[in-house]
Amino acid sequence: MADSVYRVTELVGTSSQSWEAAAKGAIETASKTLRDLRVAEVVRQDLTIEDGKVTTYRIRLNVSFKYAGAATPTRKTTRARR
Repeated sequence: MADSVYRVTELVGTSSQSWEAAAKGAIETASKTLRDLRVAEVVRQDLTIEDGKVTTYRIRLNVSFKYAGAATPTRKTTRARR
């Protein structure tokens, strides 16, 4: 049996400041709903340009998180009334 199981999902973050800020924002947002984030790998960086100036930094990340173990259901035991 495997010790751990991880899922890898793709995130895209954007920032008007930097690629670092775009990555940080993506991770901080994802961490609100995904637990136990482990590793983020930068897959791609690009940016948008308007009138010769950089307007948006965009970063694509592959992020892994650990699957939680399946919870064991607890049963309520009820005694029959007589």
